[in-house]
Amino acid sequence: MKFHIDVEMTPAEVRKLMGLPDLEMLQQRMLDDIQARIEQGVEGYDPMEMMQPYLKTSLAGMDMMQRLFAAGMGAAGAKKQASGSAGD
Repeated sequence: MKFHIDVEMTPAEVRKLMGLPDLEMLQQRMLDDIQARIEQGVEGYDPMEMMQPYLKTSLAGMDMMQRLFAAGMGAAGAKKQASGSAGD
């Protein structure tokens, strides 16, 4: 038996369902800060240096999520192979 379910959700709804934080305000603050620094012409301004503290934690979280999805897909593939070989 096979089920197929289509779900229409906005990105905000998916974030809420998965328990992910809404970073819209943080992103807006960062963009406002970048814009202000650009307009002031801050010498030696490096956007990557400013974002480094955010990127460290974000990349670690993304890596963890990729591993979780890969493990889930691997388990689903192994289960499908096991059930397919049992019927042969």
